[in-house]
Amino acid sequence: MRRKDLPMNTRVMSTIFGLGAMALLTACGNQGGDTSSTDSGSSGSASTSGLSAEDTTYTFGVIAKAQANPVFQAARTGAEAAAKELSEQNDGITVEINWRTPATEDAQKQAEFVELLTSQGVDGIAISCSDANLLTSSLSGAVSSNVPVVTFDSDAADSGRFAYYGVDDKAAGAKVMEELAAQMNGQGVVAVLSGNPNSANLSARVEGVREEAANHEGIEIRDVYYVPTETATDMAAKMQQVQTSEPDITGWALVGGWPLYTDNALDGIYENAKVVSMDPLPLPLDYVKKGQVQVLVGQPYYGWGYESVMMLFNKVHNGQDPESEFNYAQFDIVTNENVDEFAENWKIWAPGSN
Repeated sequence: MRRKDLPMNTRVMSTIFGLGAMALLTACGNQGGDTSSTDSGSSGSASTSGLSAEDTTYTFGVIAKAQANPVFQAARTGAEAAAKELSEQNDGITVEINWRTPATEDAQKQAEFVELLTSQGVDGIAISCSDANLLTSSLSGAVSSNVPVVTFDSDAADSGRFAYYGVDDKAAGAKVMEELAAQMNGQGVVAVLSGNPNSANLSARVEGVREEAANHEGIEIRDVYYVPTETATDMAAKMQQVQTSEPDITGWALVGGWPLYTDNALDGIYENAKVVSMDPLPLPLDYVKKGQVQVLVGQPYYGWGYESVMMLFNKVHNGQDPESEFNYAQFDIVTNENVDEFAENWKIWAPGSN
C-alpha cells in the first residue's frame, strides 16, 4: 500500500536487495513478465502523484507458471477483474496487478520474480508454484519482509504463505480415475500421464488416481508416464509411443491436459482406449465434441486470479485471513452433454484462446 502522506508501505516493510536487485530488475524487464496491467515502471506500487492524502494504491504481484497457457491467461483475467472491482467498490482505493510470469515454465525465473517484487515493495504476491522446493526459500523471504503470499493452483505449503486457493489435487486425481473407471465399466488397463515429477500438485493428483483405482478390482494401473517438458507435442508423442508398445491399454488418465493442446494427438489411441483428462480448455473441448475424450475435469482457472487477489486485499486492507488455510473449489465436469455451454466461458476468460 502506498499513501501520499506516508514514506513507505504501511503494511509491507520493503526489503532492499541492493545493487543485485537493481541488476535483476534490469535483467528481467519484460522477459516473460509482462506488466501491461500496471504502469509501475521500476516500482512495485503505482505512483501516487496527483492523489489526495487519503488515496491508497495496493499493488499485488501475480506469478503464474507460463504466459502462453490459457489457464493462466484466465487467471490473469480474473486477477485484473478483481482489481477493477475492488477499485470501483472502495472509495479512494486503487488496486493494481503487477503480472510477472515466465514465458515458459521456469521455477528459477519465478523465484527471481518473487525476489524482484519483494524488493519493489508490493503489497502482496499470488503465485502458482512450478517447484515448491525451489520456491520455498524466496517465498519465505517475502513473508519475512512482511509481504503476504497466497498460492493458487500449485502450493508451497512450507513457505509461510497464509492461504492456498484451488482444487484439492488428490481429490482431482481421484475424480479423473472415478470418471475413467465408469467409462471403462470397471475393467481394463490404465496408463497415467503426468508432467513435471517435482510439481507438488501433479504428484498429489497421481496419488489420487492410484488410490481411486484401488477401489476398482477390475482396474490395473500399468504405469505413470512422466514428461517433464510438459509440451503438447512431447506429451502426444509419449502417449502414442506407449499405446503402440502396450496395445492392451484401454484407458488413459491424464492429470493435466497437455497433449490435448494440439491437433490429432489421440490418433491411434482413441480407437482403442477411453480418455479422461483434467482441464477443459478450448482445444481439449474439441476432443470431447469429436468423441475422442469422454470426460474433462475442470479447475477454477478464472478464480485462481480473482479469489487470490480478493484474499490478498482482505488481508492487507481489512486485516482478515480466510476462514481456512486451504480454500478448495468445486470441479467442473464436462462431457458431450454440456461441452458447448462450458465453451462459452473461454470467450470471457481468454478471448484469444478460441
